[in-house]
Amino acid sequence: MSQTNVVEALVGLMANASVFYQKLRNYHWNVRGDKFFELHLKFEELYTEWALVVDELAERILMLGGTPLGTLSAILAKATLKEEIGRPESRSMVQNLAEDLDALIKQMEAVIEISEENKDRKTTNVLDGIGDQQRVHLWMLRAWLSK
Repeated sequence: MSQTNVVEALVGLMANASVFYQKLRNYHWNVRGDKFFELHLKFEELYTEWALVVDELAERILMLGGTPLGTLSAILAKATLKEEIGRPESRSMVQNLAEDLDALIKQMEAVIEISEENKDRKTTNVLDGIGDQQRVHLWMLRAWLSK
């Protein structure tokens, strides 16, 4: 195993985090209906947080000697999460975000395994912190869906 494996895994995570960030912004701009005020604010809170996550992932990639994805085409080519096409209703937005966030958390856990195999405690620590906060958000999204 080498740091190359960690970098490659982080680049994939960064790609999906970038797609998720843009989906949050899209939903923030396009949410409609009786839940507009609460979701508009929640989506802004989340995209602000994910902007920092993407930056932290890019910086970690650089620290390990890699190159973060710098273009939208590169991000979309590497990402497994899909962009949102169209404007779903608000409940579908929250459901989509919960599904994507669950996938991101699972991806973070896989990257943590790779970083631990490579004795890269710093990457593990970074992702543990991000993952802990995202598990709270996932719980909240699922609680909102259970209304």
